[in-house]
Amino acid sequence: MDGRTRHYGDFYGISDEPSRSEHDGPLLLVWGNCQAEALRILLASDPAMPMRTVRIPPVHELESSDLPHVDRLVRQASVLLTQPVRAGYRSLPLGVPDLVDALPPDATVVRWPVLRYSGLHPFQVIVRHPSAPAAVPNMVPYHDLRTILAVHRGLGSDADWDVPVSDDGLRRAADASLDELRRREDRDTDIVASDLFRDAGRHATHTINHATNVVLTGLAQRVLDHLNTGSTVLDPGRELLGGVRAPVEGRVLNALGLHGDPRPNWSVDGSDLTPDSVHRAHLQWYAARPEFVGAALERHAELIRTLELAP
Repeated sequence: MDGRTRHYGDFYGISDEPSRSEHDGPLLLVWGNCQAEALRILLASDPAMPMRTVRIPPVHELESSDLPHVDRLVRQASVLLTQPVRAGYRSLPLGVPDLVDALPPDATVVRWPVLRYSGLHPFQVIVRHPSAPAAVPNMVPYHDLRTILAVHRGLGSDADWDVPVSDDGLRRAADASLDELRRREDRDTDIVASDLFRDAGRHATHTINHATNVVLTGLAQRVLDHLNTGSTVLDPGRELLGGVRAPVEGRVLNALGLHGDPRPNWSVDGSDLTPDSVHRAHLQWYAARPEFVGAALERHAELIRTLELAP
């Protein structure tokens, strides 16, 4: 048995570990990206929680061979707690409309947002290209607009790649990020999280799409309250999405009026990486994949304008 199958043993119906059976309470199925497992852990943290959960792979990792296991669990679910996922996602019946069709008639669907906030990391972006949809840069799986612009301008690896940004620009970028999250919440979800990012301040995110336990715990408690479980989220004893932590600059904290120490370096699985080392590694990566530079400039043109980073 491979490690992945063992890790998701309950999903595949082969776990040797003692677990709650289908008769130990209604099934709460948590569906979404890598944020879903972190939320599931928090939802199940109270031993008195009256619903059971199952660890399942994030939706972007599921394959056609996994569909029978998905179908088995969906047909058992009393609650589908899901991020927005479009019908036919990755040409598989993994979207919310696909799953709803297979739910029991009395099941409840509760929608929660894809968590993304860039206020603390205003230059950090995610870039996809159809030539390699899953490709990410070396060292850290995020792009930096300053490095993108350095490549676009033809700067060498030893050139100064940082850029001046006004406090107003940093504030506008943070506000725009929250506004976008609110827009998606209004359109797609039953549970909101945008105010949790705002209230968490310096402690909101590790990266633009990895919220801290402060935000995740608040969201999980809202879900439990929404479902009238009477349960309370307990401390998991570790940062659930803290494996990669991006730098947080002092100028960003100052512009946003936040207290706390800057974080000068990246932390990846406990090891520090300097921004310069990541920048140089990404320059080499873009040299072999120039199409990602153009994709970033097009996809994030509005953010570049907001930050007043003329390409």
